[in-house]
Amino acid sequence: MATKIVIIDDHQLFREGVKRILEFEKSFQVVAEGDDGSQALDLIEEHQPDVVIMDINMPQINGVEATGMITEKYQDAKVIILSIHDDENYVMHALQTGARGYLLKEMDADALIEAVKVVADGGSYLHPRVTHNLVNEYRRLLASGEEAVSSGLRGIEIRRPLHLLTRRECEVLQMLADGKSNRGIGEALYISEKTVKNHVSNILQKMNVNDRTQAVVVAIKNGWVEVR
Repeated sequence: MATKIVIIDDHQLFREGVKRILEFEKSFQVVAEGDDGSQALDLIEEHQPDVVIMDINMPQINGVEATGMITEKYQDAKVIILSIHDDENYVMHALQTGARGYLLKEMDADALIEAVKVVADGGSYLHPRVTHNLVNEYRRLLASGEEAVSSGLRGIEIRRPLHLLTRRECEVLQMLADGKSNRGIGEALYISEKTVKNHVSNILQKMNVNDRTQAVVVAIKNGWVEVR
């Protein structure tokens, strides 16, 4: 069965570009398009997509508002937000309304395809730079000494999870926390992108998490990576 996708973006050229990228993947089918969040519920009701790709900035109802409307009616809806904003406030707002993914519009084709696959399978996906910014926010809160964070994170001893992961997987996990993409990790470690994907899959399985974002969060909480 093909993964059915609805794209909602008010910029036609960008929307057509996203559609063209997705249709290169044989397992994807773009079933409908819209140019405003006000169309979202009608398109979902009519086409029952597996994934909705939603622009964040639209003239009538923006992507975050539309996502809230969608997830209120369809609790299992899988929405990926597209945005030019990498600020953690935008990201947290989108995730709080029920978005399963958050991509920056500067993404490459591989990231878009990977995000759709991960979200369609029930996981969540954040653009690597967004993950990096969220980690930096943890670091800022630690430095400022806010009680809510310091009680859980301050003074954590960095210890490698060698009882669980191989040394190479620990290196990959640290680079995920640093916000590196699969390509960036491959270049840093002089390994192929396919090998990186295999390492990431092993990490997720061993840590019993659904996606790389959850892996980073768990790693931070357990002191398995440096927040730098």
